[in-house]
Amino acid sequence: MTLRFTLDPELDPALRAEITSLWTAASNAGGAVGFVHRVTEEEVRAAGERQFAGVAPAGPDRLLIAREAATDRLAALLVFESMRFGPMDHWRLVAKVMVHPELQGRGHGAALMAEAERTARGWGLEGLKLQVRGGLGLESFYARSGYVEVGRVPATIRVAPGDDRDDVIMWLDLR
Repeated sequence: MTLRFTLDPELDPALRAEITSLWTAASNAGGAVGFVHRVTEEEVRAAGERQFAGVAPAGPDRLLIAREAATDRLAALLVFESMRFGPMDHWRLVAKVMVHPELQGRGHGAALMAEAERTARGWGLEGLKLQVRGGLGLESFYARSGYVEVGRVPATIRVAPGDDRDDVIMWLDLR
């Protein structure tokens, strides 16, 4: 199914609710998007409001969403986060990458990452950084999009008592 991408959509109440629903579903399906336990929409809404506060036009971060063209359903999203530090303005952190669990396996994640790369190149950025929770196989997914592992901090993400995961740092060089 074809995706339609929108950069910096208006974060009206309807879109905020759609994002909250997607984020909750992704989290509860085991996605590494900011939570390590089952969450409610209320918990996600609170985190979402903090994330939205930094998104353009209110802040320096940028939101990229993907809708299924045929149904207009919110399928995927990611946030380009600014480091808010001049010497780091030539790259962005790609955060909150998620595809609705019901729509995974259709190439939406790869399409989202390709659109993120096209967008970043259009801005003249020199790189994109990701931080990935180890133990989920995400490194190989991002490697297929051209990202390489450049660092790993062992056992810094505590998913549950006795279940510590690595924080994997990945980079896409756009130069």
